[in-house]
Amino acid sequence: VRDLQTPIPQGIAKEIKTRHASIRDLFVSVAPDLQGLNAWRYQRQISSGCQEFVEAVSFQHYLETQLLITPEQAQAMMPDAVGLTAEDYVLGLFDLTGELMRFAITSMATSGSLPRGAEGGSGRDVLADMRSLRTCFESLDTSSTGASGSPLNWDVEKKMDVMRQSVEKVETAAYGLIIRGRERPKGWVPDLSEGQDRGREAMESY
Repeated sequence: VRDLQTPIPQGIAKEIKTRHASIRDLFVSVAPDLQGLNAWRYQRQISSGCQEFVEAVSFQHYLETQLLITPEQAQAMMPDAVGLTAEDYVLGLFDLTGELMRFAITSMATSGSLPRGAEGGSGRDVLADMRSLRTCFESLDTSSTGASGSPLNWDVEKKMDVMRQSVEKVETAAYGLIIRGRERPKGWVPDLSEGQDRGREAMESY
């Protein structure tokens, strides 16, 4: 997949459908333990799984539509008995920026340009969308959640740093493509190894 606003190839779409069914079965298996007061008592235990789910479905949705998936659309893809909190939705979108970074870098290496919307569509490229996300995330106010040491504040603070790194990596690669693009051999990929594993671990270790 190298283009935006195009259908997912049939083979990949089939695999996605199979994996989605498996994930849904896992959600269904824990649903009885998440009813009533237990929905909040065990919310932190299921939170990381919900965030990973949002990351995955939002990436697919973005590739197909170049739009963010809404909380309602994401919830509709989960069992009714498993609620998607606003916090897990937002934190899952933080994780999305890492997928967008890898998508953008790989596309630049293979096609020599940033992925952008189809002709007659948005016309935006993926870097413009990532910058818009960064602006929205940086204006996020979590003060209403309580003390600065609350779990949400802590999660947002950690993921904010990794999100910024992802956007900056695409900016750096795009600048290099524009300024020195003709000097790059075909298939050149910028070295993102420094800090990439550390950043991914930081984003997903809680």
